Order: sequence, then structure tokens, then C-alpha cells
Amino acid sequence: MKRHLAIASLVLAVAVGSGRAETAPEATGHDATAHQSFADVEHWKSVFDDPKRDAWQKPVELVKALDIRPGATVADLGAGTGYFSRYLAAAVGPDGTVLSVEPEPKLLEYLRDRAEREKTATVIPILGSADNPRLPPRAVDLVLIVDTFHHIDDRIQYFRALRRVLRPGGRVAIVDWQKRALPVGPPMEHKLAREQVVDEMTAAGYTVATEPDVLPYQYVLIFAPS
Repeated sequence: MKRHLAIASLVLAVAVGSGRAETAPEATGHDATAHQSFADVEHWKSVFDDPKRDAWQKPVELVKALDIRPGATVADLGAGTGYFSRYLAAAVGPDGTVLSVEPEPKLLEYLRDRAEREKTATVIPILGSADNPRLPPRAVDLVLIVDTFHHIDDRIQYFRALRRVLRPGGRVAIVDWQKRALPVGPPMEHKLAREQVVDEMTAAGYTVATEPDVLPYQYVLIFAPS
């Protein structure tokens, strides 16, 4: 994963517009399909927080489908502008924690300001590295990765290492684009087929726990360590 996990990724960059072959990953087949700078905060605010996004991203329904318990610790990996922050904060409640991981320093500053503006005291911005989310070991109940999985390089190794941050019973939820023509989302060549995601996560040591059918253009895969 070279640079930028920023959520909502380029995915959303084109989120108002439109890959790999649908084959099992090979030794070099699990690198990012796109790399993008997320330093222009004003631009990405207009993309990630576009009011039209709610219609297809369905943040309320998605967060509900994740079955987050009050008091849980949730990591929003590649949090971008914090589109999901208030929804996750509401789900974990006053005794929970939302770790908003973002490797772009300018977006991280915006995340902090947004948390203060929205009075979500349980949201903690974390400056992640491109190949390391900088999360504490055995501290996270759920890692949420929305529109970001295909931006990560060396995903199999990345997610093998990510297992150490999960508490017993911890899960990883991956939300990304169906590999077909869609009215929103990135170009076809940047999408990863659901089957490839499952293959890569299996290679990293996970199994599919549940697969909520809640979004029109994206798959929702919830994994548990094998």
C-alpha cells in the first residue's frame, strides 16, 4: 500500500461518475488499483460529504447492519473527512471509542475540527502510516474500511498484520464497489471483484462471518480471523 488509505478514496472522487481481472490474487496481484493525493481538503469535502452520497452509501442502514454494541471500539480505517464519524459515535455511545485513522495530515486536522464541531468527543483522530494504521494491539472490536480496500498496497500482508489490533471476537468490515458498470463510483479498472476480496482476506487469515445486503452498488463483507 503506497500512499493513502484515505477513505472514501478515489472511489468517491469519481463517486459521481463510473479492476482487475476477476481472478484469485497472485504474488503481485494484491496492490492498490489507484493512488491519489488527498491533500486538497476543500476538494475532498465536496466529494466525500456530497449530500447525494447518502442516497447510495446509506450510512444509517450500513452502521446498523454492522451490529456495533454500545461501549465498543471501532476503527474507521481511511476516515477521510469523517463522513461516518457521527454515525459510528452514535453507535458506540458515550462509553465507546471511534478511532478515525487517516494518513493524510491535512485531512487529519479536518477530522479533529469536525469532531469538535459535531461534539463527538469519542472520536479520536489517528495519523496512520501508509503501511500501518498505528492502532494499539488487541484494542479494536471492529475495523471498518469503506471505499478504501482497493487503495491498499500489499493487502494480504497488511491484513495479516491487522489481526494483532483485534480484540477476541473482533471483526473487519470491508465495503467496496461491485465490479460492474454503476452510476457512481470509480472506473472499472479500479474496482475489485467481491470474490477477489474474499480470496485475499482468506489468504490473510480471515473467513467471511456475515454479508449484509444493504447497499445498491457495493458489497459489505464482514470477516473474522480464522
